[in-house]
Amino acid sequence: MTRDTPRRRGRQLPTADELRIWRDFIETAEALRAELASRLQSESSLSPGDYAVLLALSEAPGRRMRSSDLAASIGWERSRLSHHLGRMQRRGLIRREECATDNRGAEVVLDPAGAEAFAGATFPHLRAVRELFVDALTAQQLDAAGEIARSLRARLDSRTT
Repeated sequence: MTRDTPRRRGRQLPTADELRIWRDFIETAEALRAELASRLQSESSLSPGDYAVLLALSEAPGRRMRSSDLAASIGWERSRLSHHLGRMQRRGLIRREECATDNRGAEVVLDPAGAEAFAGATFPHLRAVRELFVDALTAQQLDAAGEIARSLRARLDSRTT
């Protein structure tokens, strides 16, 4: 087995070196996420959750989505999303409307204030992503990070299908 191929089920537990790499990966990812969240909040008054919802709605046809589709799109449980949408609605970022095609469902709609907040947050957020992530890596490291992310996502996705 080489470092260029995925590891197989040979060992029960990770080695000390593998655990060190795992901890470095997790701790760095968490520090990066925390710094991005802090900057997003201080520069735009949006939480990462707000940003994820506004991003999904801004990309949706008609800037609207069924709640269940929105939850799936951002990877949240519907109950978590429902509570979060309540807070966002009280702040005037989104509104909920009855679904025109299905009386049982509701659609989440991006309000103009939400679109404005998202637009104002996007440039500073993307600038922080560039500074903290992209610029910290060489082109080869960035390609490797993408490959690692795809491999991890494929493994996770294969377990849910």
